[in-house]
Amino acid sequence: MRKPFVSHSRSKPDSYNQPATIMQNDHIHNSAARLTGLSLCIALILLGPPASASPETPGAPQTKPIALMGGTIHPVSQPPIEQGTVLLVAGKIAAVGKQVELPAGTVRIDVTGKHVYPSLFDAYTPLGLVEVNAVRATVDRRETGQINPNVKSWVAVNPDSELIPVTRSNGVLLALSAPSGGLVSGQSAVLQLDGWTFEDMTLAPGVALHANWPRISQESGRADESSLRQLKTLFDDARAYRRARQAASSRQPVDLRLEAMLPVLERAQPLIVSADSLAAIQGAVAFGQQQGVRIMIYGGYDAPHCTELLRKHDVPVLLGGVYRLPRRRSEPYDTPFTIPARLQAAGVAFCITGSGRFGGSNVRNLPYHAAMAVAFGLPEDIGLKAITSYPAEILGVADRVGSIDVGKDATLFVSDGNPLQTATLVEAAYVQGRRVELTDRHKRLWKKYQTKYQRQGN
Repeated sequence: MRKPFVSHSRSKPDSYNQPATIMQNDHIHNSAARLTGLSLCIALILLGPPASASPETPGAPQTKPIALMGGTIHPVSQPPIEQGTVLLVAGKIAAVGKQVELPAGTVRIDVTGKHVYPSLFDAYTPLGLVEVNAVRATVDRRETGQINPNVKSWVAVNPDSELIPVTRSNGVLLALSAPSGGLVSGQSAVLQLDGWTFEDMTLAPGVALHANWPRISQESGRADESSLRQLKTLFDDARAYRRARQAASSRQPVDLRLEAMLPVLERAQPLIVSADSLAAIQGAVAFGQQQGVRIMIYGGYDAPHCTELLRKHDVPVLLGGVYRLPRRRSEPYDTPFTIPARLQAAGVAFCITGSGRFGGSNVRNLPYHAAMAVAFGLPEDIGLKAITSYPAEILGVADRVGSIDVGKDATLFVSDGNPLQTATLVEAAYVQGRRVELTDRHKRLWKKYQTKYQRQGN
């Protein structure tokens, strides 16, 4: 069995806080209770229904060339192609254009009147790690403790999550699955939302290391000194550990936490810092310059107030949703809606994420965050790039996904309209050339209750 992301066995039962005399007096009673509980659990397992899991079957590997013909192709990297063709071969995009030579045995699919888009890409989610926010047993997004750079979120992803089919039904076939909690939360991975196991779904492991910027004091306007000192000590220890490991006569034992910091020190892996306020963003950028590491900002509510700083140090912003309330009573109601347009006008690299901090159930609404940004000043073509090619570029996977270009993964979908419109339906989807099922729990419940009302009408 794969190791769980969170070791729940470490959490102490309530009895650990009770006096020793009470624990000793209740020893026999507790032992009997445990045996009874164990018997009950075994009975429930043997007699009860099987555990719930998504019934959708992952797509079969592509065995023949597939041509999507006659539709409007939206490569994102170039203007739309009317009545174009996309050729998929062995999970890759082999050709795009109006006149495409098709190899023998190609399966031709007529998509006339339809639209072909690259997968939508949510750059910050808890997808696969959280099922129901209010049920702790389904929340596997954080590890205990404050410093956990060695935590790998992708090994805990649940491929049978009901939220994955729901998400891809709206064209979101790619997502960053990120850990949370503590000061340094762990590492994230880019997932493709189809596969039997987490290995199948992991497109790029160890994409970034995640940290939460220390709380800003309202009195001083500065970050919590104790947490900041702890963060600096981690980087100092990691550098000392690297020097010890590189020494010719080194006998330094491997420390998994410090070992996980090495790609960040070498700038091979960015540090994504959760920060919304101006003071937190400025502090995170200054810390990155001091430590010589690559910084990215997640959240970024006040990013428009420090665009020169972000542009100067090439710090991209992963906007933590567009649908949110103003942080201050003095701000206009539409302040969060205009942030993408203001960043774009200032030349700051950014992408739009959905409601990742509120759970995986809202990842499906990603295109509507971009739509709101477009309604409040962001050019429509940029709005689409903000949820397709921009996240791929920021997270370092643009050579494989993010646009419909020759040589990239055939991860795309066919819809009856613009995905930024709520009335648009996704009619077909492909992940590395595999056609994936677009049924999900929402659609099954819709059919169920449609049948109920039809019967009542009769």
